[in-house]
Amino acid sequence: MRSLIAFWSYALAACLFASIMLWRLRGRVEGPARQLVGACFATAAWATVSAIRGPVDPFAVAAETCRNLSWVMLLHATSGNLQSTAGRAIRFVFAAVALVIGIQFILDLLVLAAPPLAGFADDLTATETLLRITAASGALVLVHNVYGQAAPESRLGIRTAILGLTLMWGYDLNLYTLAYLDAKATPALFGYRGLFLASVAPLFIIGASAGKSLRIRLSRAATFQSLSLLAICAYFIVMAALATALRGIPGSWSSALTAALLAGMMIATAVLVLSEWARGWVKVKLAKHLFEHRYEYRTEWLRFTHTLGRVGPTAPPLGERIIKAFADIVDAPGGVLLVSDGGPLLSRAAEWNWPGTLPSLAEASGEFWNAVEASARIIEFAGVREGWGSRDDRSLAVPESLLADERVEAGVPLVHQQRLIGIVLLAAPDYRRPLDWEDFDLLRTAGGQAASSLAEAQGQEALDKAQRFEEFNRRFAFILHDVKNLVSQLSLLSRNAERHADNPEFRADMLATLKSSVGKMNDLLARLSPSAGARVQQVEAQPLRPLLTAAIAAKRGNHQVRLLCDTGMWAKVDAPALEQALGHLIQNAVEACSESAPVTVRVEGSGSNAVVSVSDHGVGMDSDFVRSRLFQPFSSTKQSGFGIGSFEARAIITAMGGRIDVDSRPGQGTTFSIIVPAAEAADEVQPQPERKRA
Repeated sequence: MRSLIAFWSYALAACLFASIMLWRLRGRVEGPARQLVGACFATAAWATVSAIRGPVDPFAVAAETCRNLSWVMLLHATSGNLQSTAGRAIRFVFAAVALVIGIQFILDLLVLAAPPLAGFADDLTATETLLRITAASGALVLVHNVYGQAAPESRLGIRTAILGLTLMWGYDLNLYTLAYLDAKATPALFGYRGLFLASVAPLFIIGASAGKSLRIRLSRAATFQSLSLLAICAYFIVMAALATALRGIPGSWSSALTAALLAGMMIATAVLVLSEWARGWVKVKLAKHLFEHRYEYRTEWLRFTHTLGRVGPTAPPLGERIIKAFADIVDAPGGVLLVSDGGPLLSRAAEWNWPGTLPSLAEASGEFWNAVEASARIIEFAGVREGWGSRDDRSLAVPESLLADERVEAGVPLVHQQRLIGIVLLAAPDYRRPLDWEDFDLLRTAGGQAASSLAEAQGQEALDKAQRFEEFNRRFAFILHDVKNLVSQLSLLSRNAERHADNPEFRADMLATLKSSVGKMNDLLARLSPSAGARVQQVEAQPLRPLLTAAIAAKRGNHQVRLLCDTGMWAKVDAPALEQALGHLIQNAVEACSESAPVTVRVEGSGSNAVVSVSDHGVGMDSDFVRSRLFQPFSSTKQSGFGIGSFEARAIITAMGGRIDVDSRPGQGTTFSIIVPAAEAADEVQPQPERKRA
């Protein structure tokens, strides 16, 4: 029954692939279409032999090898022109798979001649099964490589055919893996393989464009992955083949020779995996012989910019990122960044994985750095040290410490707008090679990008310093304005002391005023501290009359300041801040008008707001000054004014959720209106008693 199922399944597959071949032959066949016809013919022939003689018959096995080779040839023809330097890598993959299939075909012929070699029949069969596993794996790598590197517009026409090849070789890979592990468990799988392939055949009809050439865009990473997979497969197949072949040698030499060969292969693999020098040598040789260019520039540039632009709490400092970005290009194990401190010399700014102590630069002269800045050349210290470097490098007065330290391999100047802002010293990799023009071009271009990033960071740092100085100067200007007001208050106190020094009430009030002034001065000194932050306002419901009375008392001298106040008015304000803002506005009003013209402070309600107005009958201001200069710092109409009071008053009121309106006419006076949210009066809060001020 099982043989009958195998016969009909393989017969069905033979008919379907023969039909595909005839359907393709009805038109003109040329180019890759010929390989498609040949592959369909080889598959139909294999299926026919398998149906007649059985799927595991040596003739069927040999026909299967021819089938696999035909499909690999189709993939090669479909891949287009691979004769360029960039196509060497994928040609190497094709050659490796074809070599495995060729060895497999030779073993198939040996299996056909097994009767004279009866003692080796089982070993040849086992080795041949391992080769089939390797061939299926390599073919799947090729399918992935061809489809993955085809241009997007080329993939649509080959998608179904690629799927068919993937299913066919995927079935073979699993089938022969199971057969190698347990040959008795796979007869049914061999019998149903024809039916499975018959179900896959329509995919080759739908993918009619599989016979057309593709536009391949080679990927260096995918090529290295393909070569790595083939190398791994080859390693295991050689180990298995050696173990199988040496098993048949009689005597005690068999085990010893097998162990020695396997140990040698394991040692060679360990050296390649663990040795930086060996990996570097392999990488250099592959890049030299398989690719037109040493670097895949898109990948290198994306990696460079990603390393340079990393942000976040886990990102290393910019200096270390710059070093690592250059080290990744030339596989350097570490490096040092030197930056200019504004003078002619450069000093260490950062290091990354630098082996041992840093080189001394005590004898580096300004002449050397000026020459590096003028030439902007990549410096090969190894070439200068050993005498094979360029004439320009040897003409530089390179410091002896850099020449004596053999860890220093190369230097990349960071030149921004014709100014040397730094240089990256790279450590020598385990496998050393002279730099060529591609290295110079890539490092020089990357150096310009890194120099821009470093210059931007230095500019931002300078800006931060300038902003801190600006903040200090602004804070000092506000404090100086408050000191000016305190000086005016103390001057008034000293003048009144000459007339009222004998009055006990005046002396008591003078002591209270001096104590208050000392407290305010201490607060001003505390605000000058670099660690002092802005005072946090506490906005809450407050009665306005005590605040206004205190602010007026602090400013009242020989000038009359009248208070017209609704005694029950409350507002949501910060009491000290409102008193300070009112003090600035009252002081400005007093200074803006004559001594005979009173200043009026009025409080009234306006809907849900409380309005505190400060009015004077002074010189007034025109609309242009109010609009563009009034609330700007250091802008004042007074000869001795600082231009800070109005600016600080508006900042204070705005911070507590209010606003300041201005109504002014030249020659008619000015009214400043502070508008803040009104509040309900609290019964438990008692009005603060008024206190006379000097």
